[in-house]
Amino acid sequence: MTFYNKIKWVLGILMVFVLILATNLIDRNNFLRVKDSVITIYNDRIVANDIIFEMSRLVQEKEVAMAKQDSIFFVDRNKEVNLEVQALITRFDQTKLTVEEGKIFNAFKDDLKALQKSEAALTQSGLSQTTALENQIRSVEANLYKLSKIQLSEGRRQTSLSKKAISSIELFTHMEIYILVFLAILVQIIVIYKPKEEE
Repeated sequence: MTFYNKIKWVLGILMVFVLILATNLIDRNNFLRVKDSVITIYNDRIVANDIIFEMSRLVQEKEVAMAKQDSIFFVDRNKEVNLEVQALITRFDQTKLTVEEGKIFNAFKDDLKALQKSEAALTQSGLSQTTALENQIRSVEANLYKLSKIQLSEGRRQTSLSKKAISSIELFTHMEIYILVFLAILVQIIVIYKPKEEE
């Protein structure tokens, strides 16, 4: 094998290697984006939505007790409910929040503190003045509703990012196949081609 033929072989193999390496790095990046998106959908959206549901359930328990004027609830069970809500707030704080979500969550925490003050005032009044408590419960529920809707829209956004990454992977896979076929033909032409020798 002549030196010229060796160079042709090395260049052909090097071209294939560089192409495979480049597409592999691009595919790896896209796979990481899909993986991150799936993890985010689960950890920061589905789990967060479950936490919101649990907080809503506990707030509704307070609302029912207020409607029934259940003094036993406000003396005994309400402390447990407040501790459960606080534990859920701590869990929700550990999820990745968007800027808008952070604002609503802070408003929710402020409204919850005001709700607890209204509950204390209600207990002292002998469950006779429920208007302030009703207003605070509505405000807390409105914030929980907004947080729930954010989970849905962010989940949709993450799903869209995953679809784009998967489409990109498919496109690069097709391009890789076409380029590999082209390079295989090119390498064959380079190897088989023999220039005319001068007489």
